[in-house]
Amino acid sequence: MKKKILSILLACSMVASLAACDGGDGGEDTGDVSAVQESKAEEAKKAGADFENGKFKETKKIVVEIYDRGNDGGSDPENNDYTEYIKKGMLEDHNVEVTFKKVPRWTEVDEINNLLAAGTAPDVCVTYSYPTIQTYANMGGVIDLAPYVEQYKNDLPNLWNWLGDTNINWDKDPKTGNLWCVEAKLAVSNRVLTFVRQDWLDKLNMKAPTTKAEFEKMLVAFKDNASTLLGADADKMVPYSVSYDVGWRAATLIESFLDPKMSDKEFYVNGFDDRKLTENGTKEGVRLLNKWYNMGLMWNDFAQYGSGDTTEDDMMKAGFVGAFTHNWDYPYRNGDDSINANLQRNVGANAKFVAIDPFEDKNGTHTKFVSGPIDRKVFFPATNTEPLASLLYLDWISAPEHIQYLQIGEEGVTHTVTSDGAIAIQPATGNAIMNSGMNIDYTITVNGLKLTSEELTNKSRALNYPGIPAEDVMNSHKIANTDLRVGKNVNVGAIEAEEGVGDTLSQKRDIAYDKAVVASTADFDKVWDEELKNYLSAGGQAIIDERTKKWEEFFGSSDMLP
Repeated sequence: MKKKILSILLACSMVASLAACDGGDGGEDTGDVSAVQESKAEEAKKAGADFENGKFKETKKIVVEIYDRGNDGGSDPENNDYTEYIKKGMLEDHNVEVTFKKVPRWTEVDEINNLLAAGTAPDVCVTYSYPTIQTYANMGGVIDLAPYVEQYKNDLPNLWNWLGDTNINWDKDPKTGNLWCVEAKLAVSNRVLTFVRQDWLDKLNMKAPTTKAEFEKMLVAFKDNASTLLGADADKMVPYSVSYDVGWRAATLIESFLDPKMSDKEFYVNGFDDRKLTENGTKEGVRLLNKWYNMGLMWNDFAQYGSGDTTEDDMMKAGFVGAFTHNWDYPYRNGDDSINANLQRNVGANAKFVAIDPFEDKNGTHTKFVSGPIDRKVFFPATNTEPLASLLYLDWISAPEHIQYLQIGEEGVTHTVTSDGAIAIQPATGNAIMNSGMNIDYTITVNGLKLTSEELTNKSRALNYPGIPAEDVMNSHKIANTDLRVGKNVNVGAIEAEEGVGDTLSQKRDIAYDKAVVASTADFDKVWDEELKNYLSAGGQAIIDERTKKWEEFFGSSDMLP
């Protein structure tokens, strides 16, 4: 709490200086909008005064944010083969000198808040939190990218070809024309899936469950046969595991209780929280989790271990967990240190997790709510004095050949090429180690495998996980793309009620989920209703009300987008 208060105080103290950097124009344009945008366009032109034929005459210097995931045995996020590749290329192609600044991945919102408040944020910032960007934009602390992406469109062919108008202008204010960030693009829509121990199913002569009832029956069988499955470690049995982040980790279960054909309006109004806390139906999904918890079918201590803690992964690797829900490829990640690789070393060659699709909705399908094609948000603080050089950086890392190198590295070091031309990733050492899957921390405009052709990407996807059978990866990919409901862009401008409350609401949301799951069955309704009330009174209801008002302003009485 002290850290957050300090951040707010720093933010307040910086308003005047940042306003000077950005002409004092924040998210609320009170004067002539066209005059303001015209002034910004002039500033954009000046940025290219010494830019000719794709290069600056004098060397420009920029600092780029890079996530530090704290991986044991990983490479230095600021200094490795991939940072050197980028630095060399940017200097040769654009005469831009790049330096990387690491930010802890698991506390990135707090850290970016503090860096912005102190005026020491990198020139190129990346975050998953748009409200963080909006808050500082309204204080004059973020550069409006609209005039730059238009003025230099011809100099940014890779950025425009990859992101297109959809992702570049996703957040462009329909009234003021302000554009505080560009949205990275998802190469695949895969989200979260449920995984189960195939060797446990085989040992108990059970088939993979395809419904919630069958899934519960399987969990009961795991618990009742703990001695058969774990021997002397029977007391360590965890039939089903989620983490403190229940809304993400149990997403497919919770969302199976939502109406798969709910209106666009309802989905948008409650969609500010991607953990679906306020959607109709969520409560009943959590009620089922509460039932399983009280039956002893879930990890008893899940709520005690926060972000970045490895306790749960360690249990999976040791072989104590029967099923869990997580990112679609989670047990396959990290090569020799993947969950499945550890399972085989610790338990046996047949031990592995495989993806299943057990949570049916009211229509008997398995609807998966996925976002639109957007991912991380890339923005430039007002302290950035080289916006054009920074945009050229985004363009450079968006070139197909650069994305491919950053995702697969060097042949013979991080990958091999099969007889049919597919790319097979292999474990790396030293400075060639990728600290994130497919190096997404460097490919900040793309998330997901994207090689130089669609054919090569499809052939290589299943070979992107060293030591994992290709059929297991393809099964996960297939399930992740079954019965999708893809989110749409509801562009109604900034929602003022969302500013400055994102962190608080996220914490209250997690607490609401956690308390409701571990409550006694008799107290479930009381606990859920109290925690939801706390969440709504802390800002959630204000967001819902403003989103409802904005929807009606732009779309009238219609419940669906045109």
